[in-house]
Amino acid sequence: MDQQYFKEYYHLERVNWWFTVRRKILRDRIHHILNNPKGIQSLNIGAATGTTSDMLTEFGEVMSVEYDQECCEYTKTFLSTPLIQGSITELPFANNSYDLVCAFDVIEHVEDDAKAVEEMMRVCKPGGHIAITVPAYAFLWGEHDVINQHFRRYTRSELLGLIKKHNGKIVYLTYFNSFLFIPIAAFRLIATGLNKLKGPKKENIESDHAIFGTEGFFNNLLAGIFSIDYYFLKWGIRFPAGVSIMVFFKKESE
Repeated sequence: MDQQYFKEYYHLERVNWWFTVRRKILRDRIHHILNNPKGIQSLNIGAATGTTSDMLTEFGEVMSVEYDQECCEYTKTFLSTPLIQGSITELPFANNSYDLVCAFDVIEHVEDDAKAVEEMMRVCKPGGHIAITVPAYAFLWGEHDVINQHFRRYTRSELLGLIKKHNGKIVYLTYFNSFLFIPIAAFRLIATGLNKLKGPKKENIESDHAIFGTEGFFNNLLAGIFSIDYYFLKWGIRFPAGVSIMVFFKKESE
């Protein structure tokens, strides 16, 4: 990949409705679930161009990991916190190293997601937290998943199956991106149906971001609707369905 791709992704992470509102939601949930943490050590896996790593600095020290070597080298040129190249299935850290271990929309990219979660648990301190977000529902599978190299989308029970076998407890679980669930589901299902009617797959597939754009009217509209989720979650409401799932797990003493 060339530098232009990473520059475009840098811009996307900072202006696109999904990235900006998701980051706002994550910040608020960490603040609430961990009881306004200060001075903790966080590990951010799948840092990309660093917006979630920057967000986590509010709570203490942050170490970041990015699997893609070129992306890692690019992000290092401006990220203010440490970043290394590495894999979630083989994290280069000692057992019980971090208070908060995050994988925001990462494990769906990993073939062995059970190993990925196992490694997150290993490097988390007893009493620390694991925070994971993933895309929901296999029936929402579309070109966006293909171009982003996803292996799967999850249901609540599938995600819990990866986590509950470890020593600890689920402290927070909800679907989110729920107010947009029906329109996104309709869009994905219609697009999938049309692609089947057209026959063989086209060579140039597009993500949802490319289709709706990253700025302008639609971006602002979608951000406004997604922000309703932020307020409902802040008020203590948990959603029974949505485009994504969020879970926080507290690791108990070994």
